[in-house]
Amino acid sequence: MPGDSSSLIAGVMSGSRCSVSVAVWSLVGCLLMLHLCSLLPHKDAHIGELQIHPYKHFLELEKVEEENIPILPPRKRSPHASKRRAKRTIPLVDEFLDESSQLRHVFFPDKKTAIDPKKAMGDDSFYYYPGRMWLDTEGNPIQAHGGGIFYDERSRMYYWYGEYKDGPTYRAHKKGAARVDIIGVGCYSSKDLWTWKNEGIVLPAEERNENHDLHKSNVLERPKVIYNEKTQKYVMWMHIDDANYTKAHVGVAVSDSPTGPFDYLYSKRPHGFDSRDMTVFKDDDSVAYLIYSSENNNELHIGPLNEDYLDVTHVMKRVLVGQRREAPAVFKHQGTYYMITSGCSGWAPNEAMIHASESILGPWGSMGNPCIGGNKMLRQTTFLAQSTFVLPLPRLSGYFIFMADRWNPADLRDSRYVWLPMTVAGPADRPLEYHFGFPLWSRASIYWHKRWRHPYRWSG
Repeated sequence: MPGDSSSLIAGVMSGSRCSVSVAVWSLVGCLLMLHLCSLLPHKDAHIGELQIHPYKHFLELEKVEEENIPILPPRKRSPHASKRRAKRTIPLVDEFLDESSQLRHVFFPDKKTAIDPKKAMGDDSFYYYPGRMWLDTEGNPIQAHGGGIFYDERSRMYYWYGEYKDGPTYRAHKKGAARVDIIGVGCYSSKDLWTWKNEGIVLPAEERNENHDLHKSNVLERPKVIYNEKTQKYVMWMHIDDANYTKAHVGVAVSDSPTGPFDYLYSKRPHGFDSRDMTVFKDDDSVAYLIYSSENNNELHIGPLNEDYLDVTHVMKRVLVGQRREAPAVFKHQGTYYMITSGCSGWAPNEAMIHASESILGPWGSMGNPCIGGNKMLRQTTFLAQSTFVLPLPRLSGYFIFMADRWNPADLRDSRYVWLPMTVAGPADRPLEYHFGFPLWSRASIYWHKRWRHPYRWSG
């Protein structure tokens, strides 16, 4: 019968559609499982064996910790604070930039609350307090601003290099930015990333020769050190400039030892372009790269260094064009490259962005603000700090320390360090800018905590 035949055909077709639907969803499920498996811990770079995460302890760091900072009624600001503010600011930044603010103790707690390895004992030891003064083993404030950390396999020691700013803050001229004369690059050593010994100034300023790049009247910022296995040299790259920030060079220095002294070689405009905020990144295959803000901070440039790490090659790629990003901090996780940047607002804090790519030369996609916790204004200002480096936590795949500077433009030597736990896990929450759809990259998250320590210290 025609009616029965039609029903039979319809049933068969319906069953076929159902089978196809089940097959499609099964395939989707398999792909999701494969992606989740890719997010599981891989081999640790330092010890070369599979590590089991102490999730029970680290989950404490992934809890969202809120913090309310009272905003005072609008009032007349000091002249210096008015000069420091960007064109568009939020109330918390106005308060932060005003050295006469009643909240000054919140942004820059006094020395009574300092992190002091000599005095901390028992359960009070090994805690990080973002924004507090941090003392070395001699009881002096650590001077390693805009810096980075290098792990030396030979000595099994961490070395923290940064700008030594223990001098008076002033302006070279009426419209000049707040500055401290070059003193040099400070170096600190540690076995545990918390107790730091001052190894001295490993690259000092030039006192007499006014034409020298390192003359005290110039600018030395963001020093980073990598090791070259072929030459057995420790190589330092840094931002070199004049007091007006018109020179825009990178400088290079070398040493036979991580504690110096470093011999200064030269400075140049890499690839013929201006270079300001910068960093270097050494990949798993020992190829190193220079990453720098260029074209008046309108874009970033990335290019490999030559085999001895003393110069760039002719290869260079422009990335994040037109986005005005600076303060790059680059790291890698499970084959994906990540980069945290800040906006361009002088000494004033602004919103961080996280970017990712399958190739360090790009294209790079932006995945939004990685900051979690605190409050909306703290997240919009990177917890009142600016990125400088990302350090993988030893034996913990997918976990990192985000290193940032809380600049104090009224007294730059009293700028503080904001170290916070960061994870790379879970799906990205922002679509690709250069292609339809969401990436398979994992999301990077920086968690705010007023007090924290990493799991290996919790478990002893």
